[in-house]
Amino acid sequence: MNNAHLHLVVNHWPIIFPVVGVIVLLIGIFTKSEVSKRNAYIIFILGALSSVLAMATGEGAEEAVENLPGVAESLIKTHEEAAELFAGLSYVLGGAALLSLVSSFREFAINKFMPFVVLIIAAGALYFATEAGRTGGEIRHTEIRSGATIQNGNNSGDSENTKNGESDD
Repeated sequence: MNNAHLHLVVNHWPIIFPVVGVIVLLIGIFTKSEVSKRNAYIIFILGALSSVLAMATGEGAEEAVENLPGVAESLIKTHEEAAELFAGLSYVLGGAALLSLVSSFREFAINKFMPFVVLIIAAGALYFATEAGRTGGEIRHTEIRSGATIQNGNNSGDSENTKNGESDD
């Protein structure tokens, strides 16, 4: 298993954990269940930790694919920037979830509004998660690149030439 494979294994976790966390947190808010809220906080913390893994394996994945046909350095750079922004928000979400978990157990006064603060941070993080996921997918999945068209069952990854009907042949 190489770094690219490891990155592909872990890179979905930072996106999946917050989605599940939001669902569990909403259940906790609507049912007024502290147990559900605490479980959501733990899920958000796991999401932040998985972001660390995804970021740690990203550089190795870049080295593994940067010289492959159809992979543009600009796509990698765009994904890297989106992933860094999302990871930062994921860490903030994990920190807020940790603070919320502690305040839940200690019954601090802030515990009443912390689920809503965490929910807002999670919504923001998930917005940027979609961008990180989309840009990462575009690196190897030419069919989802914006403006890309497939000609003769082949896509060179150069959407500008294919849009104008030009070919590299």
